[in-house]
Amino acid sequence: MNQYIKITKNGLWNNNQALVALLGLCPLLAVTNNAVNAIALGIATTFVLISSNITISIFRNHISKEVRIPVFVLLIASFVTIIELLMQSFFYDLYLILGIFVPLIVTNCAILGRAEAFASKNSWGKSALDGLMMGLGFSAVLFLLGSVREIIGNGTLFDQSALLLGSMGESLSVTLFDNYQGTLLAVLPPGAFIGLGLIVALKNLIDLKTIKTTMVDPHNNKAVATTINI
Repeated sequence: MNQYIKITKNGLWNNNQALVALLGLCPLLAVTNNAVNAIALGIATTFVLISSNITISIFRNHISKEVRIPVFVLLIASFVTIIELLMQSFFYDLYLILGIFVPLIVTNCAILGRAEAFASKNSWGKSALDGLMMGLGFSAVLFLLGSVREIIGNGTLFDQSALLLGSMGESLSVTLFDNYQGTLLAVLPPGAFIGLGLIVALKNLIDLKTIKTTMVDPHNNKAVATTINI
């Protein structure tokens, strides 16, 4: 159980690929000009992460070490093709907006990194959880950055949600500021870099708030973890 808890914490926070390893920055910075685009790409990336992790874990003992990277890329590309065809069939307008960044999921180093570092060395259950948590952690950063940029840039939230949810999404669009002229910097690439930098800084600040130190208990000579808030 401790291993599953550790996998969950690593995916959502401690080893969040977007905030710690800074992987997958191309789609992260390119499509997060609003929340709906961020959610759509997050779902697609999470699907590929889970599917590729499970498949690679199941067949890990049958894949030669010499060809493992090409095989991993081929499997990831297969699942990206599946999600791309599904988006073309059911969310075509949204697919056109996301454009090249859907097939570019294949080149997302976070996905290949998890395949190499985790899925190829662990059981399919742990690999599935790792893919889910890494996907949710990446999606959370996408959503946060997309929401902030949309609010500051356009004064709205969940605009064009009908592209993702159909008629049900029409009521989700919220206009936060009437007669808002918008902030162009927020929706342009520099705004994405600034927003991501602030999110990374916020995570580092939260991590620094609690520093774990190791002390020795004089009664049993065992290391005891204590927490100091600064």
